[in-house]
Amino acid sequence: MVAGGDRDARVSQLPPLRFQPARDSAFRRELRARADAYLADEGKHRFGDWRMHAKAVFLAVLTMVLYALALDADSTWPFVVSYVACLVAAMALAMNTLHDAAHSAIFRQGRLNRILIRLVGLPVGVDTDFWTIRHVHFHHTYANVEGYDLDTEPNPFLRQTPFQRWSPQYRYQYLYWPMVAALSLPYLNWYGDWLDRFGKTPVAAHSRLQGWRGWLSFLGWKLGHVALVLALPMWVLQQHGMAWGVVLGAYFVGQMIASCALVALILGTHWAEVEFFQPGSDGTLPHDWYQHTFYTACDWTPKPRRLRWLGYWLGGLNLHLTHHLFPTWNHRHYPALARILAELAPRHGLVYRELGYGQLHASQQQFLRAMGQPPAHT
Repeated sequence: MVAGGDRDARVSQLPPLRFQPARDSAFRRELRARADAYLADEGKHRFGDWRMHAKAVFLAVLTMVLYALALDADSTWPFVVSYVACLVAAMALAMNTLHDAAHSAIFRQGRLNRILIRLVGLPVGVDTDFWTIRHVHFHHTYANVEGYDLDTEPNPFLRQTPFQRWSPQYRYQYLYWPMVAALSLPYLNWYGDWLDRFGKTPVAAHSRLQGWRGWLSFLGWKLGHVALVLALPMWVLQQHGMAWGVVLGAYFVGQMIASCALVALILGTHWAEVEFFQPGSDGTLPHDWYQHTFYTACDWTPKPRRLRWLGYWLGGLNLHLTHHLFPTWNHRHYPALARILAELAPRHGLVYRELGYGQLHASQQQFLRAMGQPPAHT
């Protein structure tokens, strides 16, 4: 979650951020060679295959079936259970498709990726054009860099970097952060997207859809979301005597559960024993982008092994360091790429971290407690 205000003016005044050049990096050369060899040996390509497409179809069908069951419900609780499950399934579908498609990693054809993003994003509610810009252009390029990574912007609820001002409520952020996680998706849908659309953030300036075309696209998809997940259920269920408030309440409960599940499982990947950076006055950082990725992210895997299926249904987002190094590769490759990283990193003085979720959660709590303490000079 991020706050509004004059962020566009602040970011526009920042100099372009520059990493040290990585062209001659031995790690970069060996990593690319090993990744290319892996594809060649397996006879694969970096995009999704029929198995990934089958998983997407399964999640899409599950979402539609749950939606149909919700509309067919003749009493409150069957509706609420089916409807909330539908929104959670829609989020799982987005995690497994929208995210990869935003990085052009589902289909070879960019147009098909863009169509998929829009369709999958409709039940979730976020403006996928703005989300893609925020995620790909800002977060992936500038992870954990103060003033550049919009995911760590200062806000009244979480203090996420040591460079941000401290307030007394941050002392308790390690306790209330699950509520922040749960509210992140509703916040983005009903406040953050509108800040972007009105030009209060640097996001809209990077959109391909400017002027009236941008507004028509934005309003069209927002109205489509409202029609699909709110207006139609309200109209259908009034035939069964259910009040519109039941649908509205179930909508926000479903969005909060889906949001909390997603954010809780990936948020610590940029908090667990990582570093944060504030570039110099000339906008430079003292390392290359590959080194930066190791400094600012980690992988985690479900333990014990019988829970490995969880990573599969998370769309590979648990292997987050791997994802940041290979953003344009479909998540089906992440386990193999993570093994390559674990082998190569120590040879080049880089620390590859693969945690269990328990370790990730403990590190996350430690980070939130540390950031919640007043700086020594306060």
